[in-house]
Amino acid sequence: MSALPIELMSPAGSFESMMAAIQGGANSVYFGVEQLNMRARSSINFSISDLPEIATLCERYHVRSYLTLNTIIYDHDVRMVKSLLTAAKAAGITAVIAADQAVIAMARQLQLEVHISTQVNITNLETVRFYSLFADVMVLSRELSIRQIKDICEGIQREQIKGPSGKLVEIEVFAHGALCMAISGKCYLSLHTQNSSANRGACLQNCRRKYKVVDLEDGHELEIDNEYIMSPKDLCTIPFIDQLLDAGVRVLKIEGRSKGAEYVKTVTQCYREAIDAYNAQTLTPEKINQWMQAMEKVYNRGFWGGYMFGQHLGEWTNTSGSTATQRKIYLGKGNNYYAKSNIAEFKIESYPLQVGDTVMVIGKQIGVVETTITSLHVNDTGEATIANKGDLCAFPLNVPIHKSDKLYKIVAAEEMA
Repeated sequence: MSALPIELMSPAGSFESMMAAIQGGANSVYFGVEQLNMRARSSINFSISDLPEIATLCERYHVRSYLTLNTIIYDHDVRMVKSLLTAAKAAGITAVIAADQAVIAMARQLQLEVHISTQVNITNLETVRFYSLFADVMVLSRELSIRQIKDICEGIQREQIKGPSGKLVEIEVFAHGALCMAISGKCYLSLHTQNSSANRGACLQNCRRKYKVVDLEDGHELEIDNEYIMSPKDLCTIPFIDQLLDAGVRVLKIEGRSKGAEYVKTVTQCYREAIDAYNAQTLTPEKINQWMQAMEKVYNRGFWGGYMFGQHLGEWTNTSGSTATQRKIYLGKGNNYYAKSNIAEFKIESYPLQVGDTVMVIGKQIGVVETTITSLHVNDTGEATIANKGDLCAFPLNVPIHKSDKLYKIVAAEEMA
């Protein structure tokens, strides 16, 4: 069997995360600019002036670049939308992920490739047929089962439904990351409680909090096994990725534009290896277990398979935050790099660094680099075993660092409990 051309799409909430996605083996990255995207509040986002640099970086590594512009659009937003799309086209951004018909129409007028966002909530073949007038790639609703996804993919093949490019429409699904209790993320809790609309990218995540259920007539409080009754665990499809790809899905999307660069690199790397193993027919339970353990180290709320097998929603997280088995502790910033000897120097600004520690360096140019400290020089006084706050310390690192790069120590989660 020849390898299938499966695209792995990763999130980029910053240049650090974008580089991490590339390091992890992503075929494409998606990102937001300014406020008109569904992570406008929770991630840093880019500016219009960043678009040429994004396009250049992605072209250098042969990675496709997708501008996410998928919020509800009002009349007062139209001028900004036009400016964004025009700038994206001029910079050479590959495509725009859109939901609003005005955005879709403006992108097509500029001959910019369009992908239909999950916010459109595509659940049937007829909707695919309609949007094939405008788009080559469509993200299906997150609530579909593998059987329903397979029916849609088979229908596209059977009826030869093609997009504007003349190629068969490709189906994309969310493969990993945070799930919302609302249909394809269309939640109104945040808007009702604090006038902050999730559909405008400003979700305050009411669902991730603890709640009590009280009978207002007699005052009795209902007993609930899990107080986080609206917070689903994270979607994870690696345990059945073969079934998902067998169904005809050709683009797998990882959620996480508000997550750290280490999350992006780790999860991307695991899915890259899983896709490659699928194509090589070498998927095994042992490999799947290794990938699951690796992903448990970075941000997660626990894992489940979502609606892929037609399950009723019931996999709730038991915490408001991450259940990651590892944490990173900020130590300091880059100070210098000695290329001839491959030595990186950092200024320690918080906690001590010791020989034997596992560290992570995160930066715009280097993405995410991990190493274990085998030797340490402090304040030009020679070899030492520990560097404290205020010290300049140096250790071997094969990747050049920059002054803006940040140094973290990796510790087990229980050490921070």
